[in-house]
Amino acid sequence: MTNQTLDKLNSMKLRAMEQEYRRQIELPANAALSFDERLAMIVDAEWLAKANNRLQRFLRKANLREPSANLENINFDHKRNLDKTTIARLADCSWIKEGKNLIITGATGTGKTYLVSAFGNAACRKNLKVHSYRVNRLLTDLAISRGDGSYNRLLKDLKKPDLLILDDFGMAPIDPGACRDLLEVIDDRHGRKSIAISAQLPVAKWHAVFEDATIADAVLDRVVNNAYRIELKGPSLRPHIPQNEGDDSTTE
Repeated sequence: MTNQTLDKLNSMKLRAMEQEYRRQIELPANAALSFDERLAMIVDAEWLAKANNRLQRFLRKANLREPSANLENINFDHKRNLDKTTIARLADCSWIKEGKNLIITGATGTGKTYLVSAFGNAACRKNLKVHSYRVNRLLTDLAISRGDGSYNRLLKDLKKPDLLILDDFGMAPIDPGACRDLLEVIDDRHGRKSIAISAQLPVAKWHAVFEDATIADAVLDRVVNNAYRIELKGPSLRPHIPQNEGDDSTTE
């Protein structure tokens, strides 16, 4: 009977339940536990395994540039202009569920990519779908999709995540065609799904990045007016925290 039960659990792909049941059989001490206690342990093992698998799947799909970034590891040195209360409030991800945005600005190496990735990680842990893009790469993919007929499908995909991270905004001027593409992405998500943007440039200088002033007005109206803002200050973190907090050394 025991072997049949183990085989059935395996055939149903309930591997964690199978392993926990096998562990209980092999340890005589478990005989002292009640049926309810042993059943709870078996169910918990499967639940935890599925939750972890789901998290890993969400993190893979998120494509975070700093996949190990964690809000618990944030450096709150006073020079950085980071407020613990603000980070704690945003850490619950309610702003994502409300369709609000997040803007993180600061000079090279101040930790923008790490911080925005940490928020992405936090969202994944709350079963929210996330996808991260470098802005220039996103605009390139949109331009290519226009030529190969996949433009509408890509726009549809970009509407789906609960949080869309746009990293390294403003690294290069955005030509009129790319302006229109970016507006399509942002307009599709406006008021419904959240966007988190990291940028070296302060928000006051974003308008000049767009080569189409009218679209610049439309984009900024949709993004900025509905956003929480974090402005990072202080020296570069890269020389001091190579394995923890700091932006990817190949960018910014």
